[in-house]
Order: sequence, then C-alpha cells, then structure tokens
Amino acid sequence: EEEVDRASSNPEFIFRMKSEARPWARGRPSAFGCGPPTGSHSHPPISRPFHPRHIPEASSLPPPPPPPPPPARRGTRMGTRALPLPCQFELLLGEDRDRWPPEARFIEAAHLGDVRGIKEIAKELDVHGNGIPVTVASTSYMGMNALHAAAGRGRLPAYQYLVEEVKMDINKPDTSQDYSPVEHAVTYGNLPAVRYLLDQGADVHQQRSGNISLLHSAAAHGHCEIVKYLLSRGVDIDAQSIIGTPLAFAAQKGHATVVKILLQHNADPNKGTRILGPLDMALHKSNVSCAKLLIQGGANVSGAGPCYNPLVTAAEKGLTEAIKCLLEAGANPNVLDQFGRLPIELAAEYGTREDVEMLFPSTLPISTVTNWSVDGIISHVKMEIKQLEDGNFVTTMVSDLKQQGDDAFKKQDYLNASVFYTQALKMDNFDAKLLSNRSLCWLRMGNGERAFSDAHECTKLCPKWAKAHYRLGAAFMFVKDYNGAYQSLSCALELDPESKEIEKLFWETMELMS
Repeated sequence: EEEVDRASSNPEFIFRMKSEARPWARGRPSAFGCGPPTGSHSHPPISRPFHPRHIPEASSLPPPPPPPPPPARRGTRMGTRALPLPCQFELLLGEDRDRWPPEARFIEAAHLGDVRGIKEIAKELDVHGNGIPVTVASTSYMGMNALHAAAGRGRLPAYQYLVEEVKMDINKPDTSQDYSPVEHAVTYGNLPAVRYLLDQGADVHQQRSGNISLLHSAAAHGHCEIVKYLLSRGVDIDAQSIIGTPLAFAAQKGHATVVKILLQHNADPNKGTRILGPLDMALHKSNVSCAKLLIQGGANVSGAGPCYNPLVTAAEKGLTEAIKCLLEAGANPNVLDQFGRLPIELAAEYGTREDVEMLFPSTLPISTVTNWSVDGIISHVKMEIKQLEDGNFVTTMVSDLKQQGDDAFKKQDYLNASVFYTQALKMDNFDAKLLSNRSLCWLRMGNGERAFSDAHECTKLCPKWAKAHYRLGAAFMFVKDYNGAYQSLSCALELDPESKEIEKLFWETMELMS
C-alpha cells in the first residue's frame, strides 16, 4: 500500500529537496506594492511572487558557462538563425578565411550559392582522386553538407547543381540538428528553394525528432507564404509533436498572421499537449493578439488541462485585454489554480485595479475576505502577502496543514487530504512532497489528469527525485499512456534502482506495452 511522504519528519531531506528544486528568483512586482520582500532572511521568504511558473527550470549547479561573445558580435550560438552561417563561422574560426579549414570554406560557398566556389574547393579537397561530384557529396562541416547549407541564400543554380548533377540525397538530415535540406530552406524562409526541393521529390510529410514537421518549422518561424504553400501540398494541419501542433507553435511564438492563416484553414484551436493548448501557450508568452484570434476561432476558454486555466494565466500576468476577451467568451472566474487561488486574487497581486474590477462582478465572495469589494480584495491580498513574509508563520502553518492532510489520507479521506495539501501549497509553492502527496490523492479519487499535472510539476521542481518520476509514471498508467509511463518509470528506476514499488510498476508497464 502506497503512503504519502512524511515531509515534516525529515527536515534535512526537506532542505535538500528545496535546495535542488530551483534557484530563488524574484517574481514580477505587484501593481499594488505587493512584490517579494527585499530584506535578508535565514530562510528564503515563501510568498506568492515565488510561483514555480515564474522561475527557470531546475539546475544541478553546473560549472559556470564560458563568457559570451563580444557585444559587437551579439545574437547567436550555433544552430540558430540569428546570424548567417558565415558570421557564425567567423565567431568560431576568426575572420581570416585563409586560416579556415577548407571544409568550412566549402560550406560557406554552398551557403552563398557559389557553384564555382563549391567546385574549386572540392577540387582542393579531392586528395584521393574521387572526382569533384563525389567530393562535393561527401564533404561536410559541423554536421552540415552542401545541400543543407545552400538554404542560406536559396539560390536555385546551387540547388540544381547539387541535386541534379551531384545527385545528393534530398532527404538526408544534418547530424547537428536533424534538419533535412528542405527544413533548412523552411527555417530560412526561402519559398523558391522549398518549392524546388519538394518538386524534386523531398518528402513533404517528413518529421524530425520530436515529430516536428515542416509546417511546425514554418509556423514557429512565422513564414506565412511557406505555411500557405505547405498547406496547398496537403500537409497535416494538426500534426501533433511533443510540444503541440503548428498552431500551438505559432501562438507560442506570437506569429498572429500565421495563427490567422491556420485558423482560416480549419486548424483545431484546442489540440495541444496533454497539459497546454494553443490558447494556454499564447497566454503563457503574453501573446494577447494570438490569444484573441484563438478565442474568436473557438478555443476552449476553460483550458486544456485541469490545472492550467487561461483566465488564471491572464490574471497572473496582468493581461487586461485577454481577461476581457476571456470573460466575454464565458470563462469561469471561480476556478482555482493548482495552489488554491482565484483569478481575482492573482489580479489583485500581479495585475491592475482594472483587472480586479473586471473580475469582481462574476466572482463569488471569498469567505475569508470580510469586506467584499474591490478595495477589500486588494487589502486582503496585501495582508496575506505580509503574513507570508514571516518565515516562522509559514513554517508552522504549512507543517500543521501537512499533518492534517496526512491524517486525512490515513483515513482514506482523499478529498479532504487534497484540500489540506492545497492550502499548504498556497503558502509554499515549492514543496515537491506536497505535490507528490496530492497527486496520489487525485489518483485514489480517479482523477488522472490532475494526478498527472501535480506529478509533472513535481518533476520540474525536483528532477532528481525518483518518487516524483514514479508519481508521473503512475499518472501515465492511469490514463493508459504506457509509453509515457515507461519513460517516467525508467527514469525513476535509474534514480532509485533499489525501489521495489517502482520496479513493480515498471514491469507492469512493460507487460501492458508488449
């Protein structure tokens, strides 16, 4: 029989868990002066500005990174499109091309579409007498061959030489990013090159690792004409990748015109990942114009998952226009976030008075707010934050609520146990054990989606804690996602190979997959 973790019984473990979770960082200051405290504390003050979603991914304290490039050469690292390929090579090899390896000069010539240069350098490289075409086809540098690099300028004579004369493999991906030649052309925004390669037989339905399609890449880079062309070639408009559909990519990146095009071609505005839909992604990146288009296109204003509500996100980020659109579309302002907070409370802390005023008429009174008015709510939130600045008060309250939750769990009163854990999480968003315990409560109550959401947040807080991945695996099992369960439980076993409960569930998953 599984049991909840006794978080209050091992202070050393709690300290280690929180130390490994995420670096402390300041949240966005409140519009009402409710920002995080600035004084020094022996224990970091736990208050709402330290919401997990405001803080970068967990870190295991790697060595300090190398110094960045000089400011005059700002803007890129290898694998991005912030700088042209020759400029990237200059950062790595210096500006004196005579000192570059011939392979680098060869790839630069291909990038520039210089067929004569390609042939001349290939002749220099052909030390074994294989012939220029063979040398051109076999030469690469930093994982890219000439056909990958040709996307830089997208000059058709270069493509015609490489494809029709040299007979290079038109679908072969590079070894650095897994991009095919046509995806390089897509990311550079070269429609003529995309059209030529597809006409020459490149696979329009190709996907690279993560199930990323050409339409995903075009949408993510905001290349409207390429998006239209790919749709005319019959690509799957709702192709699902590990991080969503092309519509979700465009919404996350803030490409409103692409969002509009995809919606006009009947893209599903509600198809996303298990946790986030396109609307959630747009709001998480504060892309209000995209959010408006998605709402008009029929996006579910209640959100894709039980713990990721669009109105909560909009209130938390102070997106006044988005709040207005969501309310007009029928969003429920009385849905709690995963830490037990209403949108109006988040608006009082992070937004503006206008946000609170918009939410007030349709929000049910909160029992703990004695003066139910706009001013009363703002004052109440200020008072709560001041209490949370008192480390001793927080520690005592969280410990008491944990104990009440544990006692309720022992009695198999999972509903009340989850309520107590939620109240404790409202005061300490970083307690991974609370999330783990509540995830187990959701499973016992048959709510797989909420169990998954808590377990997923738990793994983000403590990526090296085996129990977090075990909880996630159990949630995957409950919703019959056996591939997800296998991956999570494999990770859990790697972290804790001696655990019998993890091993047992792992083999159950293997049997169901076979």
